[in-house]
Amino acid sequence: MINLLTNRDTAGAIFILALVIASGLWLSKFKIKGISIGSTWILFMGILLGHFGLRINPIMLGFIKDFGLILFVFAIGLQVGPGFFRSFRKDGLPMNLLAIGLVVLAVAVTYVIHLVTGENLGIMTGIMSGAVTNTPGLGAAQQTLSDAHGLSAEAMQRVSDASTGISSGYAVAYPLGVLGAIAVVLLSKAVFRVNIKKEQEAASQQEEGDANAFKLACKVENPAIYGKSVHDIVGDDNPDHLVVTRMMRDGKVFFPDLDLPLKEGDKLLIVTDVLHKEMVPIIFGESIPVDMKEWHQEGSKLVSGRLSITDSSITGKSLRKLDIRRKYGVTVARILRAGVDLQAAPDLILQVGDSLQVVGSEEGIAAVAKLVGNQPESLHKPNLVPIFFGIALGVLLGTLPIHFPNMPQPLKLGLAGGPLIVAILLGHFGPKMRITTYTALSANLMIREIGISLFMAAVGLGAGKTFVSSLVNGGYMWVLYGALITVIPMTIVALLARFAFKMDFFKICGLLAGGTTDPALLAFSEQMYGNGRIAVNYATVYPLTMFLRVVAAQVMIMIML
Repeated sequence: MINLLTNRDTAGAIFILALVIASGLWLSKFKIKGISIGSTWILFMGILLGHFGLRINPIMLGFIKDFGLILFVFAIGLQVGPGFFRSFRKDGLPMNLLAIGLVVLAVAVTYVIHLVTGENLGIMTGIMSGAVTNTPGLGAAQQTLSDAHGLSAEAMQRVSDASTGISSGYAVAYPLGVLGAIAVVLLSKAVFRVNIKKEQEAASQQEEGDANAFKLACKVENPAIYGKSVHDIVGDDNPDHLVVTRMMRDGKVFFPDLDLPLKEGDKLLIVTDVLHKEMVPIIFGESIPVDMKEWHQEGSKLVSGRLSITDSSITGKSLRKLDIRRKYGVTVARILRAGVDLQAAPDLILQVGDSLQVVGSEEGIAAVAKLVGNQPESLHKPNLVPIFFGIALGVLLGTLPIHFPNMPQPLKLGLAGGPLIVAILLGHFGPKMRITTYTALSANLMIREIGISLFMAAVGLGAGKTFVSSLVNGGYMWVLYGALITVIPMTIVALLARFAFKMDFFKICGLLAGGTTDPALLAFSEQMYGNGRIAVNYATVYPLTMFLRVVAAQVMIMIML
């Protein structure tokens, strides 16, 4: 045991890391008033053991910290990539603008504190990352510091001071970053005089209207379309994103023949989106209540099912190209991707891992199942080739210099920014390039948790040697600085969201949690107010915010240099 703790060899490093991570994760299970700081306990355990003399070879410690950070940000990028650009559409645009405001305000408050107090801007960057609970930002800042070279003696002294105190500043500011964010949400609820029940009802109505896939039924009563087929009305391009999944004539339910002339009194079950749902009754006739029992009559040969795309050859192909309706007599009603229900638009690019909700005959569905693979068990196998190629490309991108005027050295995206950008682009464009990027949610979470655990443990062990001395010698003021960086931007953005953008309380909760990349605030809000839309709104702003937090931390260090 003594040899493991003192020899600083590979076995000792693994032993110490495992000890720090296991004890930190065990402590994360304990909650105070339903609040936990989660894996940040690993950081504090690393600081504690580092303070009492446990050390790891510096080269080994640096590798562990950087590799853990890469795994963490790459897993995040793969998860958010498919919805990254989509998050800027519709309601996502004002929310992302406000999220940008959160980032800019945090940087502004940090810089003002630096000017007023004279505190090292590198340390303030660590405090800012802790105040907004953004670990990748800390990693990006540390990476930028380590890349600094060829500077004046004065600049190198600032780099040395920042390198010593940045992790301590992060650790000191983090707990109040979590508690301060929760305090802003509770205060906002009181100031806005929120009635949770009324907000819940309004949010439920909006949620129904905002659904990606909207189901309705109508009765054919428009004389202008009598004798015309669905194909004549909709056309090849299906511009209105309208899918007729079933027809009823003379009380019999059957799969819609797109070339069958419509008659007065025919009933159609249609899946469309919220933008076009009002047009359906105008085209066909009266909208009628949807009673699914009526559309599942006994004796009907029409069945529905869910098929998983597991054949990699399907990746990159659109629904239009597969032409499933004409070839197999099967309608794709909806597509489930990463937990999101998507409208089955003809130009939607498919990828491995998508789940298709289909309607048609048993024979037709069986044929489509053979086409797409439909072997869900195969999705449990890890697809590591694009992950490691993506990491290699991300590291390469992170090392490329980006020159800006009047900066002493070029900006680099680093080991946090480079892999994050590549993962986002890979997650979004991969299917279009016939690259299978699917990773099971559990596998993604495992990679992410291993990465953040290694990073936190390494950062804590590295900071433990000087943490107490930094805190005693003026570091207690860092708590105040962190509180200001947490509370001021969140308060301003919450007021703007409520009074300028007229957002409901649940949307504000998701905005604040995603805009600060704070999973603890997300968990607290969902537990307190029990609305699933909070997580949806969190996911809307999280990708852009995560990227901007990483870049902002690097820019702060570059300004210091």
